[in-house]
Amino acid sequence: MQTSSDRHEYPAHWEADVVLRDGGTARVRPITVDDAERLVSFYEQVSDESKYYRFFAPYPRLSAKDVHRFTHHDFVDRVGLAATIGGEFIATVRYDRIGAGGTPASAPADEAEVAFLVQDAHQGRGVASALLEHIAAVARERGIRRFAAEVLPANTKMIKVFMDAGYTQKRSFEDGVVRLEFDLEPTDRSLAVQYAREHRAEARSVQRLLQPGSVAVIGTGRTPGGVGRSILGNIRDAGYTGRLYAVNKALPEAQKELDGVPARRSVREIDGPVDLAVVTVPAEHVPEVVTECGEHGVQGLVVISAGYADSGPDGRERQRALVRHARTYGMRIIGPNAFGIVNTSAQVRLNASLAPEMPRPGRIGLFAQSGAIGIALLSRLHRRGGGVTGVTGVSTFVSSGNRADVSGNDVLQYWYDDPETDVALMYLESIGNPRKFTRLARRTAAVKPLVVVQGARHGGVAPQGHAVRATRLPHATVSALLRQAGVIRVDTITDLVDAGLLLARQPLPAGPRVAILGNSESLGLLTYDACLSEGLRPHSPLDLTTAASADDFHAALSRALADDTCDAVVVTAIPTVGEGSAGDAALAEALRSAAAAEPGKPVLVVHVELGGLAEALSAATSTAPQATAGTAPQAASSPPEEPRSAAPAQRPPSVQAPEGAHLIPAYPAAERAVRALAQAVAYAQWRRDAADPGKVPEYEDIDERGAAGLIAGHLARGQGLTLGTQETCDLLGRYGIHVHRALPAPTPDDAVAAAWTIGYPVALKATAPHLRHRADLGGVRLDLADEEQLRRAYAELTELFGKAEELRPVVQGMAPRGVDTVVRAVIDPAAGAALSFGLAGAATQLLGDMAHRLIPVTDREATSLIRSIRTAPLLFGWRGSAPVDSAALEELLLRVSRLVDDHPEVVAVTLEPVVVASRGLSVLSASVRLAPPPARDDLGPRTLPAY
Repeated sequence: MQTSSDRHEYPAHWEADVVLRDGGTARVRPITVDDAERLVSFYEQVSDESKYYRFFAPYPRLSAKDVHRFTHHDFVDRVGLAATIGGEFIATVRYDRIGAGGTPASAPADEAEVAFLVQDAHQGRGVASALLEHIAAVARERGIRRFAAEVLPANTKMIKVFMDAGYTQKRSFEDGVVRLEFDLEPTDRSLAVQYAREHRAEARSVQRLLQPGSVAVIGTGRTPGGVGRSILGNIRDAGYTGRLYAVNKALPEAQKELDGVPARRSVREIDGPVDLAVVTVPAEHVPEVVTECGEHGVQGLVVISAGYADSGPDGRERQRALVRHARTYGMRIIGPNAFGIVNTSAQVRLNASLAPEMPRPGRIGLFAQSGAIGIALLSRLHRRGGGVTGVTGVSTFVSSGNRADVSGNDVLQYWYDDPETDVALMYLESIGNPRKFTRLARRTAAVKPLVVVQGARHGGVAPQGHAVRATRLPHATVSALLRQAGVIRVDTITDLVDAGLLLARQPLPAGPRVAILGNSESLGLLTYDACLSEGLRPHSPLDLTTAASADDFHAALSRALADDTCDAVVVTAIPTVGEGSAGDAALAEALRSAAAAEPGKPVLVVHVELGGLAEALSAATSTAPQATAGTAPQAASSPPEEPRSAAPAQRPPSVQAPEGAHLIPAYPAAERAVRALAQAVAYAQWRRDAADPGKVPEYEDIDERGAAGLIAGHLARGQGLTLGTQETCDLLGRYGIHVHRALPAPTPDDAVAAAWTIGYPVALKATAPHLRHRADLGGVRLDLADEEQLRRAYAELTELFGKAEELRPVVQGMAPRGVDTVVRAVIDPAAGAALSFGLAGAATQLLGDMAHRLIPVTDREATSLIRSIRTAPLLFGWRGSAPVDSAALEELLLRVSRLVDDHPEVVAVTLEPVVVASRGLSVLSASVRLAPPPARDDLGPRTLPAY
């Protein structure tokens, strides 16, 4: 009998929502004594075959003793978890700690027997795999290191669950039973399996939202206008290929149609399944709608309704309740306060958004947390999508609103597999899980470009409604880490669209060499200057003169593309007076045909549109003002006419490129075109580098075990502490990082004694916080050759800055001359471990010139890290100086990276200054901070964000 004395408190932190293989969700939680009826009901719905596989004999029903055993746990040696949907069990798993002979045991026994049972209706959904991840995490938390399971040979599904998990395991066969034993320590393979399952499940969950077979719009008003009625009309007018329903509980019973769409008073009245519900009712009525949808089997919700976390603390709690409520039924949510979703695929044609027009179909995926920015992005792509160089558009669009459930990470999982999407554009106001986003971004960027602009990056707070993990890293550091993961970071939505159009339409450049040609010498020079500013290598512009015809452009572009010294071409064009849209069409065809003959290089057009001015000029015979016949010249005092604008109706018609052709993007300014090209060049280089990321080297002199012992001893004294000087030197020494010896000098006599111990020449330094690393303030005296110089320097320091106890002077041996640098590493709870490098002093403190890489750092990344700062030329012989020992510096970076990666308790390391000479380097000062390591949710079981 389980008594209160042998039970531990209910482990609420084991509760989690998970996404299953088919995209639905389930809740995983511990089984308690209150679950007896649920367990019996669950068991009654399991087939006789599944019961036989579980108990190895016919077992039609559970006895009272069984129910008691399976619901009474101590949450240490006996643990049971259930997967639930709608509050009912769909699967269970349990472990019992066992000793060497397979008998019940307690700690320190570290083995447990594990067993599953999954309701037949839910088999094949990945429930058992998800439960295995969670029960394994629970077992590790309780000191269990190994699972054992006995399975009948015919139970191939369960054997596959165990075998596919990726753990190190042994398999044996005895007495007609397969016995499996496997270690629970995560391995590279088990993590890879977990990430692959996470990807499939989350991608499928978004696919169910974006490719529904049927949609119900709930909250469609009886009179025209309003949000619900507008979205209903938008879905209908876009030509949605599935079944569409209007739902409003206020409709008369006799009314069965609204705006030509079948209408019902409740989702329950709809015959047949509903895959997606678009919810537009006021927030206070949403819970009732969620219940109806859940009971009808709706797979997902797009909640347009506002009044949640966007409206304050009460709304935030209402939002948490909404997510918990929807997940109870296995539904995922986009929103609330969302703008909607769009899928332009010909097989779907869904415009479940507030956008009045369906965007043009295309290859660009859009994600925006802000509805206003979503509108702006769709509008800009619509305006830029046509014109003289062909049409492009959107594959899918998601506006997540408050992002309570479905996030940018989920949409990235979908886009990775989506054959309709070639480029992903994201506007993010917050990154809820930076570590996961970085991992997904790196994988996505390896196959298709990912362009991100982040709003609210200087505000210091996340937008209302966004649940965001706090990060201590500056925005610049986070941006650098994203770029390392292959993310194309831009600053404005204009840059986002500019880069997206280029990457969606053109091949990636092989390098930074740019040919420039066009019919405007001035525009060519502007383009040339812009290329230099962006770090590209432009050729001298080729001026075709304003008399150039379309054939001249074709010939010049063909020659440039055939030139092996050119990686990309920028064409500058101003309209020819009098030709209008016909001239534009001829030029577009000439450029497209030339580019098609050499499809391996990107081509961009800088095209100046003169709009109505071109027509005015075409009617003039002189550049001076002219009076038309019968009309007097306008008096100077008369008000000027309203200037004519280049209205959309006056634009040249879109020219549809042949199927499969590369479309050439056009830009209204040289700077914008070149900035987009520079982003593409950097991304292409990242793709090439990512193909061979390098390796994390092994060093024979690293004493990992010895360092672990030191760390454990230090942490036994406290939860978080900064090590003393000698403790820091000892720990770093275990990883081959040697700190230049420095001895305290509280008095002049102590300084002399320290100098005799170290050996002249020496340096005398003040280490008080306000003087540390500030040689410019005069707190350092170098090259002191004897006792007389040392005593004089000591007297000068105390006279200038105060008493010795305030200055904290030290004596240190002189290091070889070189360049002063700084190396830092920090573990951020949200973003993970990062390694930073820069030059010491003003370069980092004033200009913020630091480069960053995610830990663990490979040898190739260490090489690129020291070359990524703007002041890197000072390390490589700038203005005739001697180049530093870059190999020694790279090795130091790799050793620091290994230390932090091997020991997550090392939460911060600072080496400053590190003097890098032409041969070798000297670490003159170091500090190390230890703390219990932050939780690594990426190493645990799959979960959705908790509410």
